[in-house]
Amino acid sequence: MKYIDAFRDRSLAMGLAARIAREAQPDRHYHFMEFCGGHTHAIFRYGVADLMPANVHFVHGPGCPVCVLPVRRLDDAIELAERHGVILCTYGDMMRVPGSHRRSLIGARAGGADIRMVYSTMDALAIARQNPHRNVVFFAIGFETTTPPTAVAVLEAEREGLTNFFVFCNHVLTPPAIAHILDSADFAPGGAARIDGFLGPSHVSAVIGSRPYEAAAANYNKPVVICGFEPLDVMQSVLMLIRQVNEGRAEVENEYRRVVTRDGNLKAQALVERVFETRESFEWRGLGMVGRSALQLRSPYAGFDAEKRFECRPKQSREVKSCECPSILRGVKKPTDCKLFGTACTPDTPMGSCMVSSEGACAAYWTYGRFRTAKAAAGGGA
Repeated sequence: MKYIDAFRDRSLAMGLAARIAREAQPDRHYHFMEFCGGHTHAIFRYGVADLMPANVHFVHGPGCPVCVLPVRRLDDAIELAERHGVILCTYGDMMRVPGSHRRSLIGARAGGADIRMVYSTMDALAIARQNPHRNVVFFAIGFETTTPPTAVAVLEAEREGLTNFFVFCNHVLTPPAIAHILDSADFAPGGAARIDGFLGPSHVSAVIGSRPYEAAAANYNKPVVICGFEPLDVMQSVLMLIRQVNEGRAEVENEYRRVVTRDGNLKAQALVERVFETRESFEWRGLGMVGRSALQLRSPYAGFDAEKRFECRPKQSREVKSCECPSILRGVKKPTDCKLFGTACTPDTPMGSCMVSSEGACAAYWTYGRFRTAKAAAGGGA
């Protein structure tokens, strides 16, 4: 606990806040996107936003894989369970995400589909072993952080000769999404929003390293600071970004050096490279089709690919009407800009993935920020 407490020390936080206030030039505004929802929650949980000067702004980004999964892919997962009768294994954070017509996995399970929550890929493999006469599909989802365990599961299924284990692959890649956001009209000169730099994801970077962000920094002239999840990590990273902007630099810096290296986890990368290849394009909720931004199983492992084994019928998927999740995920709007937030849409009755996911921006605002936001709107200060 002492190690964690050092990154939550109040006196150190106040000292960092004073340095940020001194170095943030009063005649300019700074807009920094935190790509990862873990940072969004840290910002609100620990009151980091309240310690920033008025001209330093946080722009909430895609957040987490659950948030950016398009409705169509969730509809396909429900179809796998209902039409094809598979045992669908999924992580718990997907269970309540609304698909078309507000149907969710937990709703499909209540209707009789065999959908089971698992804590790891090994749990899904165990279910396949225990049910040799049933097809078992693992709903694989995640950024680069959760991809290596899926690769391990596929290799273990091959080693054991399991013929009833399949993967519905929804693993997506962070650097192409950053480039796509910067290429969008939203962040072009005169667009709806602005980004001056990025708080780079930490868990993702522990796997891929800091090197993959160097192209974004060089090509778009936007600094990236790999940032840990503790409040002092976030504040130190903001200070590093401010210094880069003030000095006209656009480099990749690593604040999270206690975990992240430039090259990352080479063993994990080798596992992923062995099992997966890059898709030509993949749909992200809020971002649309993003080129070479997701993974699929390589041809030697095609026998484990649920999309090849089970045909999902083309369908017209529908977002919940008036839900602003897509705009929130792009960083163009904040949760409080959505008229459903806190009224029709709450954690008990979520209308979109941003409220369901434990790392979603709407969930962060609801849990930590809604009272502060209401106070500010009433004239009580930020």
